[in-house]
Amino acid sequence: MKETIHTDDAPAAVGAYSQATTDGDIVFTAGQIPLTPEGDLLDDAPIAVQTEQALDNLLAVLEEAGAAPEDVLKTTVFLADMDDFDEMNETYAGYFDESPPARSAVEAGALPKGAGVEIEAVAVVE
Repeated sequence: MKETIHTDDAPAAVGAYSQATTDGDIVFTAGQIPLTPEGDLLDDAPIAVQTEQALDNLLAVLEEAGAAPEDVLKTTVFLADMDDFDEMNETYAGYFDESPPARSAVEAGALPKGAGVEIEAVAVVE
């Protein structure tokens, strides 16, 4: 049975969606942008800082669902500019250094609120 996930340690949904959903075995997160839980948008920050905030948000949602970084099966990274890939990747690698998940990275025409990066994940719930 579907369950929605919510944590105050990540920004609240800014539309008609949940931070994540789970069936108890697998959790699907919404895309996380560089928006702090307090509502501060880091869209003017370097892409490394934006990536860090997006991943901090993502891991907070996953933790609320009962998953840890090592439980992540797949991520999708959306970049406003593919020229930011190397900087994003360097920051990302620090979060998934052992046995990283599968990943897709794509350039999007535009991201919510003018962010430079958005990241979503699928994970196993332990």
